[in-house]
Amino acid sequence: MAATVASGLQMATVRPCISSSHMVVKAGAAILGTDFKGASGSKLTSACHIPSIQPIWRSFTSSVKPSKIVTEAMSESSECRTVSGLPIDLRGKRAFIAGVADDNGYGWAIAKSLAAAGAEILVGTWVPALNIFETSLRRGKFDESRVLPDGSLMEITKVYPLDAVYDNPEDVPEDVKTNKRYAGSSNWTVQQAAESVKQDFGSIDILVHSLANGPEVIKPLLETSRKGYLAALSASSYSYVSLLQNFIPIMNPGGSSISLTYIASERIIPGYGGGMSSAKAALESDTRVLAFEAGRKHKIRVNTISAGPLRSRAAKAIGFIDTMIEYSIANAPLQKELSADEVGNTAAFLVSPLASAITGAVIYVDNGLNAMGVGVDSPIFKDLNIPTGKH
Repeated sequence: MAATVASGLQMATVRPCISSSHMVVKAGAAILGTDFKGASGSKLTSACHIPSIQPIWRSFTSSVKPSKIVTEAMSESSECRTVSGLPIDLRGKRAFIAGVADDNGYGWAIAKSLAAAGAEILVGTWVPALNIFETSLRRGKFDESRVLPDGSLMEITKVYPLDAVYDNPEDVPEDVKTNKRYAGSSNWTVQQAAESVKQDFGSIDILVHSLANGPEVIKPLLETSRKGYLAALSASSYSYVSLLQNFIPIMNPGGSSISLTYIASERIIPGYGGGMSSAKAALESDTRVLAFEAGRKHKIRVNTISAGPLRSRAAKAIGFIDTMIEYSIANAPLQKELSADEVGNTAAFLVSPLASAITGAVIYVDNGLNAMGVGVDSPIFKDLNIPTGKH
């Protein structure tokens, strides 16, 4: 039976063409479009070539495999045409994304969506991974992943070394300072990174926290050490507090910040241990408090995205990510594998003026799995004739 969702906000807009003064063409106004019946979203097309108004949401049939939600963007160099839809326009905005070290995680996807909407991209990369990341960028290994809707490549203006476990140089223990993995890098504590960005660019508009680490994540909570538990909280939740503390002074009023959380903060996920579930719960609680404080004092919005399972390099370290993805497909209301782009597009919306009244919120991007109270793939439900989509 087809479930139909009414078309969302639609607005015909006209964007003047602007000749790029930069060496690299950057993406401009972005539009979120969903087409569950159309071609695969893996190939992104320019919004300047959209023949008709595209609603934010279209109907879908449970027996049809939904395609990916994609961000469609208008390049500054595109031909002047009327663009249909509701634009996400981040031109003139600058984003700092903490926690990008490869091209297949949520941090990278968020960077791409923000770039497609016109934002300038700065990233903070974990120091031990910095050399490999920068080398891969320079040698073009990420070029396929950098392609934006208009065909240009996402440009990362600058990559900063960052270890968000340390707030300032005084916090860094001697064994870390002398560790060869940190050799050759400097100014990588949170305080120093913020100071470097201020010196280089003056200010930012968007701050993204896309990092987490639990050294004992594979251990049950009853077997987790105090050191492991506190390390998970330090890297995965307090690091966000620290980022905001140090970057808010250089954020323009009206700016926005987002982080990434997980349903384990409020539901039991066996195997996601080592204090990581506690760290995500703390992150969500902190999001509400930070939204109040940052909103009242600095006019900054603070939200977090609860993303479903993704087959990223970091997630593979847990050891059962494939099982979690299969479970999600079998039990979520939308029976499809979540794509990183869907989280990236949500982030682009949340940091845009379209979400100007949203702060202190946990936004679920998990195909609806968070709404389920039971796993419907259980044999006890075999006689209920529960609809099952092909995937």
